[in-house]
Formats: sequence, structure tokens, C-alpha cells
Amino acid sequence: MTDPATADPPRKPVFRTAISVRWGDMDAFEHVNNAQYLRYLEEARVQWLASIGGISLNDRISPVLVASHVNYRRPIEWPEQLVVELFIDKVGNSSLTMAHRMSSSEDADVLYSDGNVVMVWIDTQTGKSVALPDAVRTACIG
Repeated sequence: MTDPATADPPRKPVFRTAISVRWGDMDAFEHVNNAQYLRYLEEARVQWLASIGGISLNDRISPVLVASHVNYRRPIEWPEQLVVELFIDKVGNSSLTMAHRMSSSEDADVLYSDGNVVMVWIDTQTGKSVALPDAVRTACIG
């Protein structure tokens, strides 16, 4: 993955969304708690999946998060409007590696975090991995 902190992402994001920081997202140090970054990223992924026609997060075939990597580049303070961008790094048979970038809506050069996650599609009744749905594979191409 190209490090968005040092270079522009080499491709257009497959999804981009705005997320508002809430007062309650902050911790005792008066910045957003590190666990909240993961919630913002989850929200962006769920919005992306919901935007794909023919995909339901309530289906028997569903993604699970199997790995996550977050670089915390700088603290987020309230009030802030974030932009979360999602990029496809790798598409496998049953998995997807998705890069992310979280920045300020006021200034895209203010990078709060970047990294990636790996999602695997499973049959929720058997717990076994299954082929990536065609609609998701198509959405990854852009």
C-alpha cells in the first residue's frame, strides 16, 4: 500500500464519506479516543457495502473483519468533520484488503490516520469462507 502520508494515493477511492466528530468521541486527553477511529472506519465500510446493489449485511453470506492496521498520524479534536476514503488494495477469492485514509474535510493534507483491513466473506451458518460476491468484486473495480 502506498503511504498516503507521504504521497497521493495511486488510485481513486472506491468510496468516500464524511463523518462528524461528536463531543462524546473524545477521551480524558480531549482528543478522539483511538478506539473511535476504528468505529469511523467501520461506518465507512458499512456505508460502502450498503451502497452496493444486491448486497445485504443481513444475508447468509457476509463479511467479517479478520485483520486491521491503523496508523494514528495525529490526534483528532472536536469539532471536526472527517473525510474517510476507502481504496482497494487486493481482491482474493474470498477476501478483500481495503486501504483507508482519514483526513480533515477542511484540508485534505491534514491526515489523521491511514492503514488497511482484511475482510473475508463467510457463510454465517457454517462459519466457512465463501467466494467473494460478484457484486462486491465488481464494486472493487470501480
